Amino acid sequence: MPTRPAVSADLDTIIELIHGLAEYEREPDAVKLDRAELADHLFGPRPFAEVLIAETAAGASAGFALFFHNYSTWEGRPGIYLEDLFVRPELRGQGFGKALLAAIARIARERKCARFEWAVLDWNQPSIDFYRALGAVPMDEWTTYRVAGDALAALANEPLRPV
Repeated sequence: MPTRPAVSADLDTIIELIHGLAEYEREPDAVKLDRAELADHLFGPRPFAEVLIAETAAGASAGFALFFHNYSTWEGRPGIYLEDLFVRPELRGQGFGKALLAAIARIARERKCARFEWAVLDWNQPSIDFYRALGAVPMDEWTTYRVAGDALAALANEPLRPV
């Protein structure tokens, strides 16, 4: 299955696929992205993330993967975190998801990353089964925490206290 790095001309396709992912994850109204900011974050002078596009033999978009680097202090090496993976529902089971994951795994190896990680919703059993079949293992002893919205603003505004 062909995959390729996204280019700025793919922005509308990426946004369409993000909306498709939000529908699949039962949160169709949760997407609040700004098109210009996304373009800058993906294709601007300091990209925060990268996108791979999977395509059909006819060149139509089949899905996407958005990922970025993290860092392991214990390993002393970078890693890759997969933020989103989505394949159009009508094209699932044809190898596009596996092709996207394999492409990111190759990038991780080329960049000498220590690991390649992602999260999956606990109700998404088809994806969990798919990931396990690829050799991925759950990190059951870890719990993800998030600070966002008002809580993020409040934390950012915490006064610095001298020690």
